[in-house]
Amino acid sequence: MSDVRLTSFSHGAGCACKLSPADLGEVLGQTLAPQHPPEVLVATDTSDDAAVFRLPDGTALVQSVDFFTPVVDDAFDWGRIAAANALSDLYAMGARPVLALNVVAWPVEDLPLDLLGEVLRGGEKVAAEAGAAIVGGHTIHDPGPKYGMAVTGLAALERVTRNSTARPGADLVLTKPLGIGIATTAVKRDRAEPEALARAVEVMTTLNAAAAEAVAEVGAQAVTDVTGFGLLGHLHEMARGSGVGAEVDVAAVPLLPGTLELAAAGIVPGGTRKNHRWIGPSVDWGDLPEVEQLVLADAQTSGGLLIAVDPERTDHLVAALERRDVRGARIGRTALGPAGRITVRGRLSEAR
Repeated sequence: MSDVRLTSFSHGAGCACKLSPADLGEVLGQTLAPQHPPEVLVATDTSDDAAVFRLPDGTALVQSVDFFTPVVDDAFDWGRIAAANALSDLYAMGARPVLALNVVAWPVEDLPLDLLGEVLRGGEKVAAEAGAAIVGGHTIHDPGPKYGMAVTGLAALERVTRNSTARPGADLVLTKPLGIGIATTAVKRDRAEPEALARAVEVMTTLNAAAAEAVAEVGAQAVTDVTGFGLLGHLHEMARGSGVGAEVDVAAVPLLPGTLELAAAGIVPGGTRKNHRWIGPSVDWGDLPEVEQLVLADAQTSGGLLIAVDPERTDHLVAALERRDVRGARIGRTALGPAGRITVRGRLSEAR
């Protein structure tokens, strides 16, 4: 099993294999707007991270699903990453994970079932860390291996956090570094340094549970997690849904070590380039070089939370994150302006 390169079966690493925002928008534009019962509080209209349904006792039931192709070659790590990524949607909504269902596609003729067992074992480990019970799932034969979870969480209605409720003048705080898509593409191209890969895996397998606890303690205007559409893509969705603009202090954005060097060498996922083309018309890039633009659009897998917080609470939020061993980077603010419009200022730097 150690000789199998799972990423050789992947056409796009991790969340970079998702449909681009433009393609997804085209597809959804062909569907009829569904009529939901009043118990459905959050659906697809604001591109939020998960759906929310009000139960009879007033509790919020929160659901999401996420799965993707191999992002690393180690099967156990891939399972851990996929589980953490799926659960992240619940944390972004302020929910406590309770149940999970495995979603599996596997090329039975090409990859040993023992390898799939390692994937599932990795998912089980992270689900256990989150306190979620894996109660079943679904498997199919498929030429390309895929793994993820359908997840369910619970929250008090007043504790649900959304991506569409930011107000002008809020500080923006990010809880994980960027560069995951670039790092995993380096794995696929056999260009990843062992230490850099280990750091990327550490970031991807870290649950956003602690960050969500800090948000619950301090409060936030809006929250989303940064995954396949990249930092600027998810910020655009937050700003557009909230009816505000946004400004990003590029120099404050944290990066995984080696990200700029890899991007400059052309090691960039196709999903990141699609993100860049999609988000470009909504961004005032100034004189930011294209390679740095791509980093800000990099398709993340199991990325951090992007939190819009009242300025007077920002220090408290950063301190609450630090008490939980989470670094909160202040990367910008929301602003008056065209909904979804983003202005970037400064240059990226890995020396922080």
